[in-house]
Amino acid sequence: MASRKVIELFYDVVSPYSWLGFEVLCRYRNVWNIDLKLRPAFLGGVMKGSGNKPPGLIPNKFLYMGTDLSRLAEYFAVPLSFPNDPDETMFRKGSLAAMRFITAVGERYGADEPSVERVSREIWMRVWCRDEDITLPASLSEATLKAGLPAREVEELLQLAASEKIKDKLKSVTQEALDYGAFGFPLIVCHVDGKREMFFGSDRFELMAHCIGEKWLGPQPIKLTAKV
Repeated sequence: MASRKVIELFYDVVSPYSWLGFEVLCRYRNVWNIDLKLRPAFLGGVMKGSGNKPPGLIPNKFLYMGTDLSRLAEYFAVPLSFPNDPDETMFRKGSLAAMRFITAVGERYGADEPSVERVSREIWMRVWCRDEDITLPASLSEATLKAGLPAREVEELLQLAASEKIKDKLKSVTQEALDYGAFGFPLIVCHVDGKREMFFGSDRFELMAHCIGEKWLGPQPIKLTAKV
């Protein structure tokens, strides 16, 4: 039996394209011969460290993003929609508190546990589906409860997220992404037979599958295989 391929997904919930990549890779977790490693990181730090600019700051790219994300949401079957004030959501409020919190969830339960996936998804649902806050403790608490984590542990997670340990952990993972060559998210790093392949964005899955020796079955592989 071929050894399992390790795929690292570096993401930030402020990035809608990261949500698309996240959902697709989660769907393929049991379809491809892979171990998926979720690596929550801070997109703001990657932008600063790489000298890149968010597409939302470039007028023509920003206009294109609305149409692009609408089409992609339908194609990937992800309930994504633009917030009413994307500038406030992405830049004035940002995601630092949310990414520290997700990092704390990983620290508390283990990075490979389903809790990180569920909490990340609920926070994406808040910001990129229902246009709700993700900066306040009450908002993060609500997302955590919806993700099925025990209510008694929410305050502990909030305190952990504010600790220097978690701040340093988030900085460290963000630096790992930069060391791989990141200039934005999602960043997907595949480790196969001692070799490393890096892919940027949520539109490289067919090429990625080819490079790692797997088959691309579209954005909803379970639905496709059920018909075969």
